[in-house]
Amino acid sequence: MTDILNILIALTSIGLGAIGWLAPRYTMEVLDMAPTRTTMGISEVRAASGALFIGLGAGALILGTPLAFAMIGFAWAGAAVGRLTSIVADGVQTSRKVTFFVVEAIVAATALGINI
Repeated sequence: MTDILNILIALTSIGLGAIGWLAPRYTMEVLDMAPTRTTMGISEVRAASGALFIGLGAGALILGTPLAFAMIGFAWAGAAVGRLTSIVADGVQTSRKVTFFVVEAIVAATALGINI
């Protein structure tokens, strides 16, 4: 069961990363972000919300070790901490922010819980 969960978490990271990488404008729309006078924001979404998560998931699948899958958990935990910081410092304003936090926290807890 652990192997199946690890693969699903890695594929989730890869799948969501692919959306950020290949459809950055869509990702920005979902995240209530807007491009500015340059394409730097789009570039950041492609890199940080996209290809980074593809590399993270693919690397874990290639290495296939519990620590590799745990690193996915640490990355998602970092995202959850950032999201929670935003909820506290910036306010909720949209239920989507809380939903993303809950998903990030669950993925992090699962990946870390089964691999450490």
